[in-house]
Amino acid sequence: MTTNVETYFTEGCGRCPLGGTPACKVHTWTKELNLLRKIIQECGLTEESKWGVPTYTFQKSNVLILAAFKEFCSISFLKGALLSDEQGILTKPGANTQAARLMKFTQVQQIDSLRSTIKAYIFEAIEAEKQGLEVILKKNPEPILGELQAYFENDPSFKTAFEALTPGRQRGYNLYFSAAKQSKTRESRIEKCIPKILEGKGLNDR
Repeated sequence: MTTNVETYFTEGCGRCPLGGTPACKVHTWTKELNLLRKIIQECGLTEESKWGVPTYTFQKSNVLILAAFKEFCSISFLKGALLSDEQGILTKPGANTQAARLMKFTQVQQIDSLRSTIKAYIFEAIEAEKQGLEVILKKNPEPILGELQAYFENDPSFKTAFEALTPGRQRGYNLYFSAAKQSKTRESRIEKCIPKILEGKGLNDR
């Protein structure tokens, strides 16, 4: 797993077989990621490498993640549900997501046109941290497997990638993981599927 921010922008997160190769998703969005990084840095957040991806913090609290996906690159606000989203540009990574919200990008021109808006959202997220605000979570209507939830808590970027999958793909993985009788086996299945999930693929996708 990548532990250096600069390495992420040249080789990716290092958690799937595509890391360090021309096929890595970071190379699809090089210009977009670099511009977003510059905008984020101008907002005064601390840049760190966590879970293999650039993570930006305020007084040691995680505020947002910058990441590349197959079809877009994004800023993921970890407490995005607290933002007013006056422009209506935030989306849920998954149907059941409660806290995180994504701001998706596919073009440099799009980012340029939203530069002031992006900063406004970031400053609002920082203000939420200053006030100590927390997202009030509701009981998940479809309980997540305990072992999978543990992976989510230890790796927010993996959680974001999983929740970005279609509901059908999420359900497929949940059924596969849950079918194992022993916790150790369930954890092993999750570990083996992480690279596919990070690539946005379903259990049976090639």
